Amino acid sequence: MTVTQTHIGDRYRLDEKVGSGGMSSVYRAFDPTLERWVAIKLMHRDISTDPDQLERFRREARAVARLNHPHVVTVIDAGEDDGTPYIVLEFVEGETLKDRIRREGRLPVSEAVAYAIEIGRALSCAHEHKLVHRDIKPQNILIDRDGRAKLTDFGISRSLEVQGLTATGRVLGTTDYVSPEQALGHDVTEQSDIYSLGIVLYEMLVGEAPFRADTQVAVAMKHVREPLPDVQRLRPEISAALAAVVERATAKETANRYATVEAMLHDLEEVLGIEAARTGEAGAEATTILRSLPGDTADFAPERMRHPTRTLAIGIVALSLVAGGIGYLATRTEKGAGGTVTPEARGLTEVELRSSAANDYDPQGDGQEYPSATQNAIDGQRPTNWETETYQNSVWPGGKDGVGLYLDAGDPIPARRLDLVTSTPGFEAAVYGAPNGVPGTLDGWTKLSSTKEVGENERFDLDTAQRRYRYYLVWISTLPEGGKARIQELSLKR
Repeated sequence: MTVTQTHIGDRYRLDEKVGSGGMSSVYRAFDPTLERWVAIKLMHRDISTDPDQLERFRREARAVARLNHPHVVTVIDAGEDDGTPYIVLEFVEGETLKDRIRREGRLPVSEAVAYAIEIGRALSCAHEHKLVHRDIKPQNILIDRDGRAKLTDFGISRSLEVQGLTATGRVLGTTDYVSPEQALGHDVTEQSDIYSLGIVLYEMLVGEAPFRADTQVAVAMKHVREPLPDVQRLRPEISAALAAVVERATAKETANRYATVEAMLHDLEEVLGIEAARTGEAGAEATTILRSLPGDTADFAPERMRHPTRTLAIGIVALSLVAGGIGYLATRTEKGAGGTVTPEARGLTEVELRSSAANDYDPQGDGQEYPSATQNAIDGQRPTNWETETYQNSVWPGGKDGVGLYLDAGDPIPARRLDLVTSTPGFEAAVYGAPNGVPGTLDGWTKLSSTKEVGENERFDLDTAQRRYRYYLVWISTLPEGGKARIQELSLKR
């Protein structure tokens, strides 16, 4: 690091260089007026005479100065010193997210989700001010000494109110994280930032960026043409709900991607609660996020993590009641963290299923259809799901007619209804039954319902003709748009 004694703006004393890029260098500096350390970004002298580059540098100062958010690095001052433009920023003592990933490899799941939420919240603030960052990458995310993530370097941000954000054929941003539309030189929107954030989340979970090639252009083209590696296959302990967030955030077609960062944040907050409930633990930053979750996502997180003081008080009261000889017995049935998630069944009783009751069924393929995620369909939590593989153009390969998911009731029963919740409505399915063993082909099953196009909350009325069946199969015969069907919840009624 180069140590200097140069003063900027007759006020700030440069101490040491802490970073450098194509347009500017960043120094740690001391502000004697307020007796604090700051960061100063100095534009390189050799490009400071370029009007376009100069305007881009000034634009960053104006853009970030409009943002007031705990996860955005604050602009303190800006000016020019002897013809050299500079921006004064808060000094964040810590490291970049890229440095942390290089040092630790893949991050703990809850920590990765927490950082994605914090950066998502920073982007939400920027987007509210009609600013798209266009260069979301771990190098531009700082982790301070308290473990908080802060977004910096809005150097290539542009107002969303400006038409034609990119020149034809020009790629802005780092290609490891560039969105397909950005790689092709098309207009950039909030959804471009969402894609890049999804790639950053992928890297935090896997430990490396998804695409490699000999040139940056080749990497950019992989973002356009190649499917993202399956994050759940690379790290099996990741929940299907989190894998679904990564997949939707990094969809190549904007029509299939999150429309807003707020929608992505909602799902990430639910995922963080689910991960905390599933593992029973969360890191310091994840715990901070859990305590700030809004009402519609907070219920997914354990009470003891969201309100440790309240939980302790409840425990003390409970102990007092026991010590005083006061007993109270209450019975309540509730599925998962979210309560009942399938349609109400008046006059019917829900069949109690074992935690391992859901199984995949792919007799015409390789015999497997995401078996690791089958139990997500009966865990009582909407954000988790079982899903089919992605089939190109929604067409089954070879002579395949479909795939399915079946429930084992434990004993033969005369079920009267099967309820299904999905986030991918539009696929066609029917319910089949088998009394004893699981048939090796669909011909061995008895069809119990009509084939119908499935809605988000679908009910299949079953005609068992007074026969008892132990196994109940949801057979998916046509796929929805996008080539993948998801089942969030299944339940049997009798």
